[in-house]
Amino acid sequence: MKLLFDFFPILLFFGVFKLAEVYQQASFGIATTYLGGLVAGGSIKPDQAPIMIATVVAIVATTFQLVYLKLRGRKIDAMLWVSFLIITFFGGMTIYFHDDTFIKWKPTIIYWVFAFAMGVAQFGFGKNLMRQAMEAQIKLPEPVWKNVGLSWMVFFFALGLVNLLAAFVIFKGNTSAWVSFKLFGINGLLFVFIIVQTLMLSKYIEAEKQA
Repeated sequence: MKLLFDFFPILLFFGVFKLAEVYQQASFGIATTYLGGLVAGGSIKPDQAPIMIATVVAIVATTFQLVYLKLRGRKIDAMLWVSFLIITFFGGMTIYFHDDTFIKWKPTIIYWVFAFAMGVAQFGFGKNLMRQAMEAQIKLPEPVWKNVGLSWMVFFFALGLVNLLAAFVIFKGNTSAWVSFKLFGINGLLFVFIIVQTLMLSKYIEAEKQA
């Protein structure tokens, strides 16, 4: 359930974009009517409408997550606050300048912020964020925890580069393909990384069960 909650804005962004792309003229009308006053110059092109509407929905969905958790009295993770600030800023820039360049940078900025925060915590303050997140589920030797933390830093940094490569090289000028890659490609890589790391740590899991 938490996984679905975490992916809620991403899934909505994808679904709304694809729907608006199919009904481009209708989405153009909606964007012109409700977003015209928010964009530089006051007008947008029909092919810009899907990314504009999807971006607005993603901002609203992330805001809903914060409000929901606040009303339920639950702790809001720092990662969610970071995501909210970044999607609001880069999404707002995308809407104002009606330019999808900004929203395409957003995943990269998030991944790099995560990598930077993990690096500062681990090397600057001696706090391994991955250990704090995973230690309740698995016990590992200290050197292994350091490698786990480092591997996630490298992975997030690399994931940011992959997003830029997809957005501005492989799918340059094809926002629809990038939106699909953002959901399936990026999250597919994340899933594979988690599986590989789980297999690498499996011997420690087995040893803990036998202890």
